[in-house]
Amino acid sequence: MLSAYITLIIVLVGLALVAQRKPEVSHKEVMSQAVDNTLPLLFRIPAAILAGSFLAELIPREHIIALLGEASGLAGILLASVLGGFLPGGPMIAFPLLLAMFKAGMGTPQLIALLTGWLLLAFHRIVAYELPMLGTEFVRHRLLVCLPLPVIAGVAAQSVGKWL
Repeated sequence: MLSAYITLIIVLVGLALVAQRKPEVSHKEVMSQAVDNTLPLLFRIPAAILAGSFLAELIPREHIIALLGEASGLAGILLASVLGGFLPGGPMIAFPLLLAMFKAGMGTPQLIALLTGWLLLAFHRIVAYELPMLGTEFVRHRLLVCLPLPVIAGVAAQSVGKWL
């Protein structure tokens, strides 16, 4: 976690130095925009984490462990990949739900497959945006490319987990 903060500080300092050389960049305006973008998240993130924690207590652990636990293997990875595609909403909905399922006993490879399925497949996004805006041919092409990727990610995570 410390390395993430150090990296972020290095990036911020680097960007500030580059921006300092450009007179059209106003540090005051940048800070104002940053505060405007951050304020809504200060309330949403804790609420989402709290909702995820409550949800973790409501999900029957034995079902999660049986269907999506470490021991579920490839079947759990396949199920998680499909569930990921149907997981609704953005990060404020998905991540607390993922956290709840992980706390309830979901295996790491299965979680990686679910998260990858959510990121790449997102069937709600296909219906709402991709089909109407990009057309059937594009969606078909993208799905053919992306469909196996959540399973590949889950299997790779399972293999890497054996080495760790």
